Amino acid sequence: MTMVDPSIDYLTEKVDSKYTLAMLAAKRARELTVPGQNLPEKEVSMALKEIANDTITYERNKAR
Repeated sequence: MTMVDPSIDYLTEKVDSKYTLAMLAAKRARELTVPGQNLPEKEVSMALKEIANDTITYERNKAR
């Protein structure tokens, strides 16, 4: 089993729920995906590191 860096515990401190973390990382990973491009690491790993470094953030829309 491999360890996730940054840790899930650290990442969940940056967002309000694990669901938000998954959705935010997936959306950013899709944005990073370019067919035929060789990236130094997987898109999801890059997205998680951006979340950990506060490079990307989100704003929760309030229910009406």
